[in-house]
Amino acid sequence: MYLGIWDNLPGVVKCQMEQALHLDFGTELEPRKEIVLFDKPTRGTTVQKFKEMVYSLFKAKLGDQGNLSELVNLILTVADGDKDGQVSLGEAKSAWALLQLNEFLLMVILQDKEHTPKLMGFCGDLYVMESVEYTSLYGVSLPWVIELFIPSGFRRSMDQLFTPSWPRKAKIAIGLLEFVEDVFHGPYGNFLMCDTSAKNLGYNEKYDLKMVDMRKIVPETNLKELIKDRHCESDLDCVYGTDCRTSCDQNTMKCTSEVIQPNLAKACQLLKDYLLRGAPSEIREELEKQLYSCIALKVTANQMEMEHSLILNNLKTLLWKKISYTNDS
Repeated sequence: MYLGIWDNLPGVVKCQMEQALHLDFGTELEPRKEIVLFDKPTRGTTVQKFKEMVYSLFKAKLGDQGNLSELVNLILTVADGDKDGQVSLGEAKSAWALLQLNEFLLMVILQDKEHTPKLMGFCGDLYVMESVEYTSLYGVSLPWVIELFIPSGFRRSMDQLFTPSWPRKAKIAIGLLEFVEDVFHGPYGNFLMCDTSAKNLGYNEKYDLKMVDMRKIVPETNLKELIKDRHCESDLDCVYGTDCRTSCDQNTMKCTSEVIQPNLAKACQLLKDYLLRGAPSEIREELEKQLYSCIALKVTANQMEMEHSLILNNLKTLLWKKISYTNDS
């Protein structure tokens, strides 16, 4: 990732590196391996054929949604980078390469949502998203070299110390709950948050939550294909990212496809200490109760969707009622 300027606006330039670089002091970094990204579509491919390619890709990633044709048309609009009313071969090749990336696809799908960073542009396999002023849920970020030598307990204390005022934290938390709503059974299916950590969330100067890194937010259909039939010895082998866990079937020694914990439960786990520290005494008990009910949510629970909506709305209402008339909100 790089910080840069795009059309005179600050942005974050991202280039997906398919092969992770392993850092080993005293040795050279492995060079980036050449990846064939721009082999499709080939010269002579019609716009109709390209639309069929994109439709098939979305069907594999998102499942058989009824409105995939609308998404294909949206992609063609986005792919027309120079806005001349037609998609050139170069634009189609670039769009095809980028559509393999979950973050790019999600930014297109949620481009009108408040908590998704705006897609500013793209070129080849690079894309530029809006820059977020505060790039962590907590108010302090340190160079990674220093992070290596800080004990985790001390780091947690630092995190809690360098945070905004409680009303502002509540507003940021409401933003995360709204983002969970955006990706939970959205217009093109359900997306799963597979790395719900503070470093992937940020906020702007108005304390509106903005996602900083969405690479590990994946379509549910796609994840099920990735993880099902994976060989396992225990449930520990059935994890994608850090947070998307399924169970290991001890009869077949294969991972099952159903994720155990929903996005909302993982978001509440992240917000628990963040919100309870400094919470007003008159709502602390109720807030703690609601957060623990939220953390206990399971995908397999009966009427999970209804319970999910009820808990989410109750939490948002509790927080909004407390901060609606404060200057900090």
